[in-house]
Amino acid sequence: MPEPRVLVVGCGAIGGVIAAHLLDLGQDVSLLTTNAAIAAALREHGVRVTGDEPPATVHARAVFERLGSDVEPFDTVLLATQPPQVEAAAESAAGVLAPDGRVVCFQNGLCEERVAKIVGAERVVGAVVTWGASMLEPGLYERTSSGGFSVGRLDGTRDARLDELARLLEAIGPVSITDNLRGARWSKLAINCAISTLGTIGGDRLGVLMRQRYVRRLALEVMTEVVAVARAEQVRLEKVSGTFDLDWLALTDAERTAAASPGLMAKHTLLLAVGARYRRLRSSMLAAIERGREPAVEFLNGEVIVRAERHGIEVPVNRAARDRVWKIARRQEQASHSTLRALYEQTR
Repeated sequence: MPEPRVLVVGCGAIGGVIAAHLLDLGQDVSLLTTNAAIAAALREHGVRVTGDEPPATVHARAVFERLGSDVEPFDTVLLATQPPQVEAAAESAAGVLAPDGRVVCFQNGLCEERVAKIVGAERVVGAVVTWGASMLEPGLYERTSSGGFSVGRLDGTRDARLDELARLLEAIGPVSITDNLRGARWSKLAINCAISTLGTIGGDRLGVLMRQRYVRRLALEVMTEVVAVARAEQVRLEKVSGTFDLDWLALTDAERTAAASPGLMAKHTLLLAVGARYRRLRSSMLAAIERGREPAVEFLNGEVIVRAERHGIEVPVNRAARDRVWKIARRQEQASHSTLRALYEQTR
């Protein structure tokens, strides 16, 4: 049997690291990026990863900047673009997807629902990423934290193809298969609405930011609002990486007004530990803004705001954080600790 043909769409940090490991395994992998500088670097140097025990540098079978009508079908398409590009990427990939092919979404947010409208829900798999990476320069990647994936389908079904994908991704990190993809996605959404968005506003790595008590408080308030919306959407939240319990982490009514309590102390301690574990993590949304790309904030905090309005729920901290990101993207403010502190003062 020929090797399954794999197409990685999006060669930023996550896509680059995934591609490098699959190529190191000897998989038949092609790449698609609309960034000419990244495409040129990948063609000339291969996919390079730096750090401890990186995969070997390997050249992909092909590096595309667009998909022509002469491209042979792919069995698996791995979508690793930023969320604002996911629908265009899915439409492009749909034309080269084999009849029994599948599309795997690695984006943060709730992108599986959007991609399902383009290629059909039965062909969509979600892969919740629980590790971080950065692109140091075009085609050169660094993995900034350990972790793996939680994979599943919107309808919760499991079959041999899903098991096969899980085995493939094991080369990158541990994989769990979930029958509650929505719950896993919403839990990760809550985390990203806090960590990615606050990291964009603060302009620093997570380890530095999480040392500040006011940043941890903002993160708790953001996640608490997301959890309230998830409950209104009748989502059963899943623990992220098996340990991150958003139902517990969300602030109680008493904790929202208390100056201190044992429960608050425990939640701050957990966020300190998260900051230490992912201390090198830098917001990919901030990196996108720096490259002149549209920020993914509407797929994170913006998604929460829209759904909150449907249920008549107030989410003032998510709304204020979303607005700050757009000001930074439009060069009306700078990403900095002082901007993040101003957000905290604004939302008291």
